[in-house]
Amino acid sequence: MLSLSSRIGSNTCLDASSCTYSSLSLSSLVCVNPLIIERICQRNLCPVGKFSTNAAKITPTTVNPILDDSSDANNRQSQSRSSADWKAARAYKESGFIYEGKIQGFNGGGLLVRFFSLVGFLPFPQMSPSHSCKEPQKSIHEIAKGLTGSIISVKVIQANEEMKKLVFSEKDAVWNKYSSRVNVEDIFVGRVGSVEDYGAFIHLRFPDGLYHLTGLVHVSEVSWDLIQDIRDILNEGDEVRVKVIKIDREKSRITLSIKQLEEDPLLETLEKVIPQVCNIKSILCSFLSY
Repeated sequence: MLSLSSRIGSNTCLDASSCTYSSLSLSSLVCVNPLIIERICQRNLCPVGKFSTNAAKITPTTVNPILDDSSDANNRQSQSRSSADWKAARAYKESGFIYEGKIQGFNGGGLLVRFFSLVGFLPFPQMSPSHSCKEPQKSIHEIAKGLTGSIISVKVIQANEEMKKLVFSEKDAVWNKYSSRVNVEDIFVGRVGSVEDYGAFIHLRFPDGLYHLTGLVHVSEVSWDLIQDIRDILNEGDEVRVKVIKIDREKSRITLSIKQLEEDPLLETLEKVIPQVCNIKSILCSFLSY
């Protein structure tokens, strides 16, 4: 086994009297280069400032750490990209362009959608009805889990960089694509979504078999009869035929009717009564003519 001096090198220690390694005298200590000298000093084997080399004087009274500024550069680059992506988000919101984003995951309130380097939020109520209508037996969280990793069409409806709020709507994106295919007087087969005191929301089925848009049937358009509680007639999941009676394209609203697909019983009664009245009048006229 090589001695300590033969292993380290050929440069001598100038002050051997103060250098010890355990109980071993280092009078013959040699140092191969300044880095080894510094390591020995850092381990308190020799007092700092006692070493030199044949080539140059080295007095490492302090150790200056080498600062790696790569993390700072990465942070600056990340902040710059984030700022640019927030600017893009605001541009998408103002223009109304549709963005194709990847679903990163979900939480208790909605989906998490990737927008370039940002992650935005798509609330469950802003999802297209096609998902729940396609798999009505599943809960919204089960549907969200199945959608993770897929690409979804969305519109930016909120982009606030200061509050770090980036919110999407799939319903708005779907409206842009399918509303042009809907006209007043059109008849659809629909599925009842939520039922409220004022009416029921009906998901409209398109020729592709999916339910892309949702319209409202007001309680007054459900039946010709007087309705005390709409839930006595319509329940979530029911399939019904509806007629489009109004479209507000600026507010993205469709108004539907169920009763207008049926004959008004009052008119039916009048049609039966009016001929009888006419017959009575003709009889009276004939009688009075005599």
